[in-house]
Amino acid sequence: MITPRALRLNASDNVAIAVNEFPAGVIVLPGVTARERILRGHKMAVTPIPSDAPIRKFGQIIGFASKPIEAGEWVHEHNCRVKAFDRDYQFGADARLETIAAVEDQPTFLGFRRPSGKVGTRNYLAILTSVNCSATTARLIAREVERSGMLADHPNVDGVIALVHGTGCGMASSGEGFEALMRTAWGYAANPNVGATLMVGLGCEVFQIDRMKREYGLVESDDFQSLTIQATGGTRRTIAAGVERIGAMLPRLDRSRRERAAAGALTLALQCGGSDGYSGITANPALGAAADILVRNGGTAILSETPEIYGAEHLLTRRAASPEVGRRLVERIRWWEDYCARNGGEMNNNPSPGNKAGGLTTILEKSLGAAAKGGTTPLNAVYQYAEQVRSKGFVFMDTPGYDPVSATGQVAGGANVLAFTTGRGSAYGCKPTPTIKLATNTEIYRRMIDDMDVNCGDVLDGVSIEDKGKEIFDMILAVASGARTKSEQFGYGEAEFAPWQIGATM
Repeated sequence: MITPRALRLNASDNVAIAVNEFPAGVIVLPGVTARERILRGHKMAVTPIPSDAPIRKFGQIIGFASKPIEAGEWVHEHNCRVKAFDRDYQFGADARLETIAAVEDQPTFLGFRRPSGKVGTRNYLAILTSVNCSATTARLIAREVERSGMLADHPNVDGVIALVHGTGCGMASSGEGFEALMRTAWGYAANPNVGATLMVGLGCEVFQIDRMKREYGLVESDDFQSLTIQATGGTRRTIAAGVERIGAMLPRLDRSRRERAAAGALTLALQCGGSDGYSGITANPALGAAADILVRNGGTAILSETPEIYGAEHLLTRRAASPEVGRRLVERIRWWEDYCARNGGEMNNNPSPGNKAGGLTTILEKSLGAAAKGGTTPLNAVYQYAEQVRSKGFVFMDTPGYDPVSATGQVAGGANVLAFTTGRGSAYGCKPTPTIKLATNTEIYRRMIDDMDVNCGDVLDGVSIEDKGKEIFDMILAVASGARTKSEQFGYGEAEFAPWQIGATM
């Protein structure tokens, strides 16, 4: 029989986490006997918890007892609920000055230097669309380029990718939704992993390509081309014109070569999906340790998924570099509370059924684990969805918790590498930004070995968070230099482009 193992993460916690499954009747911790079967990753009370009393994990409130809970009982949805409680934001109380390594002392990677001064980790030509009406044409252009064999003559180009979406019309021509879509489209064109862009529209849609060009000062060039189906003369002619333009852009793109660059040129998107009870114990804090290494070497790490830091935002505001940064984060939390109310939802609609099956009970618990991806350095800035990230260090971007939508915003903001933790086994990849998949537990790593890049489950067996963080950071440098992730080997990434649709579809 496997020896029961449980972790009490903080002396103030009144629950412990089952490292492995154990049956009723076994002594799990000194003085605590399991009253019922406890699944791995799930919680067991270690002291009696009166009705309506806080339930604590990580030393923080994750919910409130909906009825009296005895020591040794399973703690989950049937006896734990969410209710409002005050959080002390203490703007900047824990912020500290970080020493940033000089450029010459930073670790390096091999990347593509762009005229903007940014450095790419991949060298793609992207076909973007202004509206869903041009999505099929964009895909047909990419398919025809691939069928033609012209990419074989350009070995330094990672591919021609069609990134299409389901909006662009039937929407207001101003406001949150329109601005977010335009930022996303421009952000992908400007991402350093995209060396050239062809943008395809229909012609009569709300999201006009010419308007975006005026807003961002874009001009037709060797790196950016655009056309519309209506002006070009229909689908067949647009496909032919698109292939011709791509054929003209590829030779210049192919002349790009990887060059040595300092780690400070990396912008790391921090993501989690299919989380479980181990996420906040293994992979997330290990990724946080890697993010700290990157930040101390001049790089940038973007934490996102605002609904998934709800209940943990007070830990981030304490790290705010200024009161203004802290208040900006709280403003986004309030926006989300209003957004949920307007749409008949609530913040605790997240976590998902899979998260709950993996041991996560409330959004408060999930958020405390998710926030660990952000490491320990000061929070230097808070950005809107798909806004260009210009600050160095640890920053936050307001996005939904839905992984593809969130990551799309981060890549639009400039992320050139992405790390994604999962405990249930999310199948995800991103183009143009390579995705490193981090398994929270050894079982899912072994079961989905073809999808997972790093096993963080060995943290439960004694590997330190610091050592695992260094392992992740080393892989970030290798992937930034061209090593292919598991999701890239499968070809994930185009279908996962998912701009956030905010507002009414008219």
